[in-house]
Amino acid sequence: MPHAQKKSNRLIHESSPYLLQHAYNPVDWFPWGKEALEKAKNEDKLIIVSIGYAACHWCHVMEHQSFENEQIAKVMNERYVCIKVDREERPDVDQVYMDALQAMGLQGGWPLNVFLNPEAKPFYGGTYFPPEQWIQVLENVANAYYKQREELDATAEQFVQHLNADELEKFGLQFSEESSFSEEEMLHLYRAFCKKFDLKLGGMGQAPKFPMPVNYQFLLRYYYHSKDEKALKQLHLTLTEMAYGGIYDQAGGGFARYSTDENWLVPHFEKMLYDNGQLVSLYSEAYMVTKDPLYKDVVYETINFVERELMDHEGGFFSSLDADSEGVEGKFYVFTKDELAQLLGDEEPLFSKYFNVTAAGNWEHGQNILHRRQSDEYFAQENELELPVLQELVKSWKKKILLARMERIRPGLDDKILLGWNALMLRGLTDAYKAFGEKEFLDLAIVNAEFLLQNMKIGPQLYRNYKRGNASIPAFLEDYALFIKALIGVYEASFEEKYLLEAQALTEYVLKHFSDEKDYHFYYTDQSAEKLIARKKEVFDNVMPASNSVMAQNLCQLGLFFDKPEYTERAVNMLKKVQELVVKEPGYLANWASFYLQQLKPAAEIVIAGTEAETLREELSAHFLPNAILAGSEKTESTLPLLEGRLDMNLETLIYVCFNKTCQLPVKTVPEALAQLDSPANMATNAFPNLA
Repeated sequence: MPHAQKKSNRLIHESSPYLLQHAYNPVDWFPWGKEALEKAKNEDKLIIVSIGYAACHWCHVMEHQSFENEQIAKVMNERYVCIKVDREERPDVDQVYMDALQAMGLQGGWPLNVFLNPEAKPFYGGTYFPPEQWIQVLENVANAYYKQREELDATAEQFVQHLNADELEKFGLQFSEESSFSEEEMLHLYRAFCKKFDLKLGGMGQAPKFPMPVNYQFLLRYYYHSKDEKALKQLHLTLTEMAYGGIYDQAGGGFARYSTDENWLVPHFEKMLYDNGQLVSLYSEAYMVTKDPLYKDVVYETINFVERELMDHEGGFFSSLDADSEGVEGKFYVFTKDELAQLLGDEEPLFSKYFNVTAAGNWEHGQNILHRRQSDEYFAQENELELPVLQELVKSWKKKILLARMERIRPGLDDKILLGWNALMLRGLTDAYKAFGEKEFLDLAIVNAEFLLQNMKIGPQLYRNYKRGNASIPAFLEDYALFIKALIGVYEASFEEKYLLEAQALTEYVLKHFSDEKDYHFYYTDQSAEKLIARKKEVFDNVMPASNSVMAQNLCQLGLFFDKPEYTERAVNMLKKVQELVVKEPGYLANWASFYLQQLKPAAEIVIAGTEAETLREELSAHFLPNAILAGSEKTESTLPLLEGRLDMNLETLIYVCFNKTCQLPVKTVPEALAQLDSPANMATNAFPNLA
């Protein structure tokens, strides 16, 4: 039945595409909020919280099978207050109820369906339910609750206590401000990290395989620190296999969310902004170290994809593209051999050899997922082609495939703009600019940074979401931490001080509004935000780095930029709080592991002052310097302590390299500065001797 003939529910007034997808369900959905929770209390009704996101395949399946079913909706409406949540807009709600499900001993995932008592406390839940099972669960849960109310309320209370327990207490960690960091402990950490490597196909563990950029950023930093070739080999294997695989869109650029198989061949076709932003950073940094042209191609094509398919005309980036089009997963991206023959004519056999296309198909129903198995150099040699000729052919093939795809029905677009996800893309753009010196990347970054500051910052406070002129949900620690990191990146790529000053002002806001007076780590939610049944802290990495680990790195860097030792001291204590666990389980705390590496050598403070500062910055930034901050100016005035007394424009442009507030003699060229950075005298093994 078309929407015009259906009655809408309350979700029609929401801006989230995921909620709007459910706006014509016969279920009497509420968005998460006071109205629904008060109705449940006043009417003494149970609550169903159903959580998903727009690009989630099984969320669509459950909606179609159950939430569009009149009979099922009738039971839901009569016996429950029904709440729909977009987990991407409300990660705080998702976090609480996902933790509750896992505390019940169940496997997490989406759609997430949790049953709450009238006080919004969880006592039962699950993920996807087929319709016949769902209607039975609805009846059974409601009947059981009203028969055994005291018992189930007591269970709910236990879950709430569990949710409010300190995330780290259950591990029995020993914390001491006196503890120190060592090369020996780092070696233990690295060996624990190596245990999960897939040495044959890249990545970690078995299928499904997620890109997990934060793991490989640690691996790159470990290689830079230790010069361990095994680390570089595993990094290169993983980045190459992902770039050759079906998880990477060979024609249009950009990565899918994960590979369903261990070969990186068959993706779950949804494309998320947060993955692509992080992978642009990772491949850019890896290029700085290896100069591998494949990595450069991946960065340029992925940025082109994001700009072409995920960028709003105002300068923000949309959240994701669905896996499905016309109700079929991957339909937009795959081709039969016959379709390719019509499209490419005489070039099809060579194309099919290059992208491993077969008549039988390498996927379902004779369809082919384009993927590679060898380098251009090897393929050209094997097929007796000149390399430039092959590269021109590949470019023209990609254009033809993109044009053919433009004729198809596109996957659904989730057009909400999320601050933290935009910040990851923003940082990706500045990392790409540093690696390649492509001015377009910096221009794009500044457009996005200005958009975010103008539309998602109201007064001193940030907002999580934006759509059609409206930002409505206060930001979470994830948003603050990632945006602060991105603003530091914009400053280091442009030397525009306002971005660094914004980063410091937002850090002060976090210190005031997210701190736990009894702990060094920050809460995930603002103290002025809506109170949920638990106030959580995010310590472990997921598909994005843990917000506390990002905040620790921000504090450390800003402590150096603004000469604030209290920032640095807090950052180091945040790490010490999880140190024992990072060493044992680095696969879940890789961003903390990267921060640990930074403690083993002093951080470099590099200042470029003078009329040629921009040129020297661009040259220096192309080098991978993970444990350095970079400041500079071509002007005669600055508010930064690092630039004090160094902006005499009558002198030649000079580069100052300093460690622990002790500077080398200023130099005039980047090679001289790099030599100072590598000097054995600067390799002492404690960045913060006064804190150890």
